[in-house]
Amino acid sequence: MAASPHSPNSTFRRLRGQHSPAEFAALVRRAAKEIGETVSCDARYIGRVESGEIRCPNYAYERVFLHMFPGRTLADLGFSPREAVRGRSAQLIGRSGSHSGFKESDVLRRAFMAGGSATVAAATIGLTLLGDTRRLPSRAGESEAAAVEDAVRQIRLLDDRHGADALYRRAAEPLRTAYALLDAGATRQSTEDRLHAGAGELAVSVGWLAHDSGRFDDARSHYAEALATARVAGDAGLEAHAFSNMAFLARDCGRSREAVRAAQAGRRAARSLGSPRLLSLLALREAGGWAGLADRKACEEALTRAHTEFSRGEAGADPEWMSFFGEAELEYLEARCWATLGEHARAARHARRAADLQDPHFARNVALYTAELAGDLAHAGAPDEAAWAGGRVLDLLTEVQSTRIRSMLSETARTLVPHQRSPRVGAFLTRHATV
Repeated sequence: MAASPHSPNSTFRRLRGQHSPAEFAALVRRAAKEIGETVSCDARYIGRVESGEIRCPNYAYERVFLHMFPGRTLADLGFSPREAVRGRSAQLIGRSGSHSGFKESDVLRRAFMAGGSATVAAATIGLTLLGDTRRLPSRAGESEAAAVEDAVRQIRLLDDRHGADALYRRAAEPLRTAYALLDAGATRQSTEDRLHAGAGELAVSVGWLAHDSGRFDDARSHYAEALATARVAGDAGLEAHAFSNMAFLARDCGRSREAVRAAQAGRRAARSLGSPRLLSLLALREAGGWAGLADRKACEEALTRAHTEFSRGEAGADPEWMSFFGEAELEYLEARCWATLGEHARAARHARRAADLQDPHFARNVALYTAELAGDLAHAGAPDEAAWAGGRVLDLLTEVQSTRIRSMLSETARTLVPHQRSPRVGAFLTRHATV
């Protein structure tokens, strides 16, 4: 029987069995890969399903769940009929007079599968569903808050698969609408809290797209907007997220002292949240700042804290946005520290582990980690291996658009020029110049 509105989905809870929410989320992601679907399922999402907050999954999750439990319907999994659930899809039908809104997930999925810059641009049209400020309600309700949260997830999924360059300007439209909704006010305090959190996370996400596409001034502005939203709402989790990204940006801009201060401020905000993984990430951000200051001792101390917190494992309080942070990302960020300190062979070992550990479905991160490996190998005196790694990145750049990754690869190419007589290096340099 389907779960009644706002009641726990006990059926789904029984189906989870003895798996923890985090373990079950990993099974969901694995099932999604089997059918070519893209979902960012984590323990928090499973909790929202089991609490009844998600009364009916979107079409991507529906396909995954029905693949995991063949022969069952959504009702058999404890969900309500789609037509009974008011929300973003219902709003789309009301506006268009058709079922075109229901097909959005299918359109996006086909665009993902096709790959390429043209289809990325086509896929991002879904982001404009939140971008029409002319149709804003006088007061925001639950469906508007859900639309903001969905825009955040959609941006993260697209970025994981394709990189930031094709997404940034499109993503700015729903961000403007989210803050317009905040200005309009909400029907309930709980809805206003969700809007503050959603708008702040959207500002961080759009800031990251600007950051990754080399628009550092824009990124700084968006991160500051997110931090201000966090302070107004008293949202420690959002504040920690904003400081984490501000530390990352400061490091990339060569402001190492600022990176350290921002990471430490994020750690203070995160202390009461109960998420060791968040504290681990913030320690890595701090380590990156210390490396930029050439303070090896402080860098090593921060890296030790990062590994200690990471070893405590996942927690129910881990933020949804941290689904990207696993062992591969930890290895990559440590590689960056050692590279900054000039220990390129050591950096290459960590970068290689990062690339090997990363789920190949997340093409952007595979490309990023492999680009780091190529650069570290080039500086460590292994030009042929660096050229091989650079070639792998060029393969991935057919579907990933990231100014950051292209810049890293260009730096590697410049480092390898003295070795261009090597057949492998020469072939890479020729191909890189062509691309």
